[in-house]
Amino acid sequence: MIPKLPFLSKKAPADKSKLFIPGRRDFLKLSSLIGGGFVLGINFQCSGPKGEIVSFAPNAYLSIGSDNTVTIIAHRSEMGTGIRTTLPMIVADELGADWEAVKIQQAVGDEATYGDQNTDGSYSIRMFFEPMRRAGATARHMLVKAAAEEWNVDASGCDTRQGMVVHEASGQKVSFGDLVELLQQMPVPEIENLTLRKLDDYKLVGKSVPIYDVKDITEGKALFGADVDLPGQQIAVILRSPVVGGKIRTYNEENALKVPGVNKVVQISGNGVHPGLNKPLEGLAVIADHTWAAMKGREALEVDWELGENQDYQCATQMEAMIESTLQEGRLRRERGDVKKAFRSGGKTFEKTFRAPYYAHATIEPPTALADYKEDGSIEIWAPTQHPQWARDSVAEALEIDASQVKVNVTLLGGGFGRKSKPDYVVEAALLSKAIEKPVRVQWTREDDIHHDFYHSHSAQRIKASLDADGKLAAWNHHTVFPAIGGTSSADELHPSDGEMGLGCTDFPYDVPNIRIESHEAKAHTRVGWLRSVSNIHHAFAICSMLDEIAEDQGMDPVAYVLSLLGEDRKLAFSEEMKGAYPNYGEAIEEYPWDTARMKKVIERVAQESGWGSAETEGKTLGFAAHKSFLTYVACIVEVAEDESGKLIIPEVHYAVDCGIPVNTDRIRSQFEGGAQFATSLALSSAIQFENGRVIQNNFDGYQIIRMPQAPKKIFTHIIESTEKPTGVGEPPVPPFIPALCNALYKLKGKRIYELPVKEVFA
Repeated sequence: MIPKLPFLSKKAPADKSKLFIPGRRDFLKLSSLIGGGFVLGINFQCSGPKGEIVSFAPNAYLSIGSDNTVTIIAHRSEMGTGIRTTLPMIVADELGADWEAVKIQQAVGDEATYGDQNTDGSYSIRMFFEPMRRAGATARHMLVKAAAEEWNVDASGCDTRQGMVVHEASGQKVSFGDLVELLQQMPVPEIENLTLRKLDDYKLVGKSVPIYDVKDITEGKALFGADVDLPGQQIAVILRSPVVGGKIRTYNEENALKVPGVNKVVQISGNGVHPGLNKPLEGLAVIADHTWAAMKGREALEVDWELGENQDYQCATQMEAMIESTLQEGRLRRERGDVKKAFRSGGKTFEKTFRAPYYAHATIEPPTALADYKEDGSIEIWAPTQHPQWARDSVAEALEIDASQVKVNVTLLGGGFGRKSKPDYVVEAALLSKAIEKPVRVQWTREDDIHHDFYHSHSAQRIKASLDADGKLAAWNHHTVFPAIGGTSSADELHPSDGEMGLGCTDFPYDVPNIRIESHEAKAHTRVGWLRSVSNIHHAFAICSMLDEIAEDQGMDPVAYVLSLLGEDRKLAFSEEMKGAYPNYGEAIEEYPWDTARMKKVIERVAQESGWGSAETEGKTLGFAAHKSFLTYVACIVEVAEDESGKLIIPEVHYAVDCGIPVNTDRIRSQFEGGAQFATSLALSSAIQFENGRVIQNNFDGYQIIRMPQAPKKIFTHIIESTEKPTGVGEPPVPPFIPALCNALYKLKGKRIYELPVKEVFA
């Protein structure tokens, strides 16, 4: 089962949201979250991730208590992006609430109530910005009308601010809480009759607002996955097949059961060589009173594995085969003009091959989940999950019960990056709780996490480009090959999907008369999934590096060269050249076209802010790259220098970003700062390798994330003021950083980088 993913999506339909006061059943269902008072439900029908109408019935509730407290239920998962602050912030601003009096409650996983809760693909803001505005505007409309009737004044002279309804002319004011009884008697206005605030009138939107949970997180009070405890719970640690597709022939549990605190060993069946994206791997779970006993019991297990067809897999061998395949003609994915004819014209030709390794998510909080199977056959889950509905449905499928019997409580996530949208670890906990009829928490170790991830595919790309007689770029032939995400579930998925190709490859925006883009077959021998910015990572690395090299050869400034390649200001659709669908991140291309003018603006801004063209000195260079992903335009300039010992450091990074309306500038800057650190790890130190089907890295000593000396010292995020529809910022910082860093390194060291991770010595 593959979930509805925004980067595998098709055209989205019109929004048909409605608002209403919940009935008694809905109200009782939510009473544990919101208490009493006035409750406003929002029935959202927004663009579904695959384009169909998805019923959001309702997916958010706004409660106003008689004590003037406004409670907003957050239906998205919080993993540091600030989404459960930013979406409620929109409601509160449109409402005119006092932000200090707002309480935010996390929703359980319930599609029937909250709709799509998949916090993936940088699309929460773009999907819910307008519906959240309407939610706040509806409640404001009702509050104003109620107060106006009480005062016998014209409602047009009233407004809300800081939790009060105010009549400007008379100076009368009343708190929201004092209007609760009147609100419960009032009809809900139609959406078309609402008046939204002007953007200039917002007090929160467009400003820097700290995340709601920051105090609890810094004081250690916030609830993460492993913080939940139930009476009588057991801890499970699992010995999984070291090779994907492996099966247990025989096992001996005798020594494991001798470990003090170990109570039981339970076998978990896997799904074979195509394990799927939501099912556990084959394994043996050691269930104990505490984590240490479970870990020592696991060490004592004796298992004879049938490792299957992937036991001979060598990623280095597959990489060489992938590179070799790019020398042949591949599956045509996009075509403009006649590339072959252009290459025969005799102009200067460039041909380079780029390679990138497997990457692990390596979230600081490894996967964990707590399940409590009940006597009536229902089950309750507590998990740091990005996709509570998929977790619910996967548990229901595994236990052969109805989804209505599964309740998923969402905790804070200690990092996600796409890993925690896959619910395999949640299913493990559910299966084990049912097996022993007690609450069970499955705890992954760091070694488990490194060995059994859903990895970002390793990739090989060959780009061939040629110039015409005037030195202009005339032909671009891009070959890309990597195991597709779909290959995790199906033997038939040997080429990247249209969605994966549309992540920085087939949406090549430059004004080149002849373009040919091809993909090649690659089999998935391990679990492959999506990681922060997905195939934009390797596509941007290759394309932006190649453009920098061509610019240098032509004696042109790289920034000026890319600006010239973008050509006249225009809005691109690509559809007439595609040999398949162009999902456009799940949005209609008419609504979100590829706008070259917006890209030029971020490029010009980052060049200006970074001092491009004048800031370089001996021992210090700047590298540039620009890339659009998840509908957001980003340009990046990375500074590289040598310290006194001759080691390389990254003193400064400059980003310019156009994400449409910048809803919460604190979170935008935070995501770009974190994105730069994340991308530095991918560029410099992170790589997963397979030998004989097994991951050879074990922990952060082998799969490294950057340490403080390697980290960029200063990161500046320059946000473009915009009234365009807002887009996401969680993933767009990553793709342009890596080639910008590599281009800076080339200028400093004189050697082009075609393979990641970079082998230069950093501090």
